[in-house]
Amino acid sequence: MRLSLGVVSTFPPREDGIATFTRDMLDAICHHADADIVARIAAITDPGSFYAYPRQVYAEIRQGDPDSYAEAGRLFSRDRTQIVSLQHEFGLFGRWGDPLEDYTPALLETLTKPCVTTLHTLLPQPRPDIRAAVQRLCEASVATVVMVNVGVKILVEDYDLDPARLVTIPHGVPEVRPVDEQRLKHALRLQGHTVLCTFGLLSRGKAIENMISALPAIVERHPDVLYLVMGATHPQVRKVEGESYRQELTALAQELGVSQHVRFINQYLDQHTLVRYLQATDIYITPYRDRHQIASGTLSYALGCGRAIVSTPYVYAAEALAEGRGLLAEFDNPESLARCVNLYLDDPAYRRTTEQRAAAYGREMAWPRVGERYAALFRQIVSGQSAQPYVTDERSLSGREA
Repeated sequence: MRLSLGVVSTFPPREDGIATFTRDMLDAICHHADADIVARIAAITDPGSFYAYPRQVYAEIRQGDPDSYAEAGRLFSRDRTQIVSLQHEFGLFGRWGDPLEDYTPALLETLTKPCVTTLHTLLPQPRPDIRAAVQRLCEASVATVVMVNVGVKILVEDYDLDPARLVTIPHGVPEVRPVDEQRLKHALRLQGHTVLCTFGLLSRGKAIENMISALPAIVERHPDVLYLVMGATHPQVRKVEGESYRQELTALAQELGVSQHVRFINQYLDQHTLVRYLQATDIYITPYRDRHQIASGTLSYALGCGRAIVSTPYVYAAEALAEGRGLLAEFDNPESLARCVNLYLDDPAYRRTTEQRAAAYGREMAWPRVGERYAALFRQIVSGQSAQPYVTDERSLSGREA
């Protein structure tokens, strides 16, 4: 039976993580899991930008304009849409500040179709206005999706929400095939190096400076190390401060005498290229400083590729890297990052064991499986059934720290 799905999100060619997520989610749902689901998108467009959107995009929301969000709700309400998927992050649906400006009510008050919200940001122990905004959003949604089990715990304990309407579906990752890593390194001009890597749109919250500061202690023991920093500067950051952060990172590497061990790839990389670089990576690193981060596409990709991973213990990483799937370093602590990386490099057998555990976990996050779960959820709701919670892993959330 045909199902018409409406989607509210950013979408390529806009360059951000949620746009990429939405594209991959819809590909997994409509082209692999259930070809009878047809999606149409209301794309959130940032001020001053113009994009050559694909035909799937049939409306644009002017980011920051409450009337535009309300019009999108009216469009979905009066057309053949049966259910709406809302990809939520506060910066896309309001303005950060104290108090928060929240534009989701403008959309939801005009929307008469059932809505499933996927949360890409979730703050534990929130201040009252943020708590109220999330409560309004989730109570107006027939189901709310989080990507890790601890997200359900936070919504129940800190937001007083009904667990029966909360669903855990992991962040999807591309399916990958085994490759000859040495041949791939040669093809990518990485031969002769032990490759460390961080990728994603560059911004100060990524705390790349801490990893560069960790390099002297790593290079001293492993002089063949090369740290790849892959990705363009985030478009919104570039509008405000240009390339100043990347320039500061370059200057820091020179100051510490490790510039020959750092390579910047300053471009937005397509998925195929990203996966190739990840498969040529020996250790993947997310040194982020936002301890409340509830999702990370980059970390998910690294798990999907079965990489050894070092991360700071933000919410998503603490759960995803539990049970020996990775190492957790302290926030804003280059010495801790260096200890974790050297632990892998000093003990290849331990690194291989960690890679095997990461790969096994990552296989359950492959997009075809994730697409099936979203498709099943949408069909359950449209058919009048209650959403069935899907829990990825009830085991310990603790990771091995160094």
